[in-house]
Amino acid sequence: MEIIHVDLNHQTCPSEPSDSGSPLKTMVDTAEAEQLLRQGLGKRMVRGDGINRSTAVSGDSDMLSGGIHHYEQITQSAQSQRLKRFLTTTVMPVFLLAFTPNLVVIIWYTVIHCEGSYLKMLSVFSHRSILSGLSDMWSLMNYPSPVVIWTLVIYCVYALAMMKLLPGENVTGPVTPKGNVPVYKDNGFIYFVVTICLFWVLTICLHPFGISPSILYDKFDEVIYALNAFSLIFCAFLYIKGLLTPSSTDSGSSGNIIFDYYWGMELYPRVLGFDIKVFTNCRFGMMVWALLVCIHSVKSFELYGFVDSMFVSAFLQIMYITKFFWWESGYMRTIDIMLDRAGYYICWGCLVYVPSLYASVTFYLVSHPIHLGPVVTTIFLFLGALNIYINYAADVQKQEVRGANGNCLIWGRKPEIIRAKYQLENGDEKESILLASGWWGLSRHFHYIPEIMLAFFWSAPALFDNIMPYSYVIWLFILLTHRSYRDDTKCNKKYGLFWHQYCKKVPHKIVPYLF
Repeated sequence: MEIIHVDLNHQTCPSEPSDSGSPLKTMVDTAEAEQLLRQGLGKRMVRGDGINRSTAVSGDSDMLSGGIHHYEQITQSAQSQRLKRFLTTTVMPVFLLAFTPNLVVIIWYTVIHCEGSYLKMLSVFSHRSILSGLSDMWSLMNYPSPVVIWTLVIYCVYALAMMKLLPGENVTGPVTPKGNVPVYKDNGFIYFVVTICLFWVLTICLHPFGISPSILYDKFDEVIYALNAFSLIFCAFLYIKGLLTPSSTDSGSSGNIIFDYYWGMELYPRVLGFDIKVFTNCRFGMMVWALLVCIHSVKSFELYGFVDSMFVSAFLQIMYITKFFWWESGYMRTIDIMLDRAGYYICWGCLVYVPSLYASVTFYLVSHPIHLGPVVTTIFLFLGALNIYINYAADVQKQEVRGANGNCLIWGRKPEIIRAKYQLENGDEKESILLASGWWGLSRHFHYIPEIMLAFFWSAPALFDNIMPYSYVIWLFILLTHRSYRDDTKCNKKYGLFWHQYCKKVPHKIVPYLF
């Protein structure tokens, strides 16, 4: 499940200013066509120097296959493409719809009932079917209690109210394929600060009365149950809304109800003036991640007092999430937001997968207190903070070059840039600056390295008794590797010859001189 995570510093295109226009020149009339374009199945026609011409890359290669030689030769036949379309739009969505709700239950079960060991968890499936083993896991989960349901309801009402009440400037997202310009209220950082402060004030004030937020750790199975149930219903609501009353022209049906439910009907749905993606991705997914880290810290302190491993992991995660909300308006210009419709794929991911997986390290550390000592603690904190800085510095470089239109210095030198022209669906010509020096000259996605390393350093305090605390790092590595192909495919379609020029200047995807 490719989520928002996702940084959440994932760029619209590597080194591209995020206020660029439509990512696709080709008309996107349906959700299925949009998905096929994302995966390289659409007609590859780009604009370079004002002339339409085919890209240098022939065939319809999948975004995961950029490194596989001659892959396009096996996907040229109509039969192969029909099979691939069926797998993409029916088989894979059905598999993910069936598998992912169970995945978050497996994570919870592994920590609570298997001492954080995936090997012990796998023993549940010995001498029995997968369905039988999953059934046993679900049987250990409790139905959501009133305290859990009301906590979630009150938080959602609070989050929606703050989206309207807190001050913030109006900012715009990139122009959509249909020529629409989404508008957001940029109050995410204020919301984050207010919510974190309110959490700790309530925690301290209610402690004398025996009320603690750590109850949500004790009842996290109920939280998962409630979020799974709500998300399935919520995605059905979004499907019906998109079918009957879409918010904009960036919507449409593929004719496949399974794919429409999974992928979504609308690119930027709004309900009663509330932007769905801002709520699910930012106000719920990212904010609840931060709150769960705080809840796990409280629970750990209640059980053992101060534990340095919990402190390191929680501190680095909160720093990272703080950076995300500081940069929230930039996140609303990333490829997640620009191309991913609001369906199960992104909404379930943010409402369920992010709280369950992204906060899993501190969830694990509650039952596995580890004392690192001052030296190791300092090393982990320093290296983690260093990677946050590098990731932030890369973003700042790109923004400075964009803001100065290339008339600035990067590492003491004039930046190397490519002024890439592209065309919107309505025929308007736009220009983007592709930065090929500084951090962005090392590799096209160099900022993924500090992001992965940061996740490692907030997972490493769990040491190496179990692989479970590294689940997020492994997931992030797979996600960002996949994303590097996905972004390159999109930019190749958008810029054509300009993108090939950029790739010659910056030949490596992520790791300089290796990959």
